[in-house]
Amino acid sequence: MSRPTKDQLAAAHGVTIPDVIAPGLDVLFCGINPGLYSGYTGHHFARPGNRFWPALHRAGFTPRRLAPSEQHLLPRWGLGITNLVPRATAGADELTADELREGGEALTRRVAEFRPAVLAVLGVTAYRQAFGRQRARIGPQSDEVAGIPVWVLPNPSGLNAQWSADAIAGELERLRNRNWEPVIEDG
Repeated sequence: MSRPTKDQLAAAHGVTIPDVIAPGLDVLFCGINPGLYSGYTGHHFARPGNRFWPALHRAGFTPRRLAPSEQHLLPRWGLGITNLVPRATAGADELTADELREGGEALTRRVAEFRPAVLAVLGVTAYRQAFGRQRARIGPQSDEVAGIPVWVLPNPSGLNAQWSADAIAGELERLRNRNWEPVIEDG
């Protein structure tokens, strides 16, 4: 697929892409919302420069680096993808606090229905807003969503410069190995 034009990206604003989900997954990854590139392609974490797919492989979740167009293969390894907010935007800063809270409620219903072993939310700020956990940090959480353990991961977007691809892969590997030392919130 060739790179989209500016007009094609603009037309992807508000588009939704389907979840990659099945009952009983080992890990359900939850992004904030699709970017315009993902909206255009119909694939999660599709923008070149997004570190999700390389980090997922480096952490040992997949036997090779998958392309976003291969997202349908994830359930064979017990993995899935969803989003807090389904609509594509140019940036997560376009989302409202209400959308994130409503997204948290909808995510809770999906988790209750599909019962993954772990919910892994990619983006600490969005997690804080969606679930009212203002002191949450990257790593395993002391709370659960629909009775399912939660692990908060760094946002793999190339715009998140404070986390390198290696650091993201390291946190994903910690999750894969269930190095579970819950974060204790203050207050």
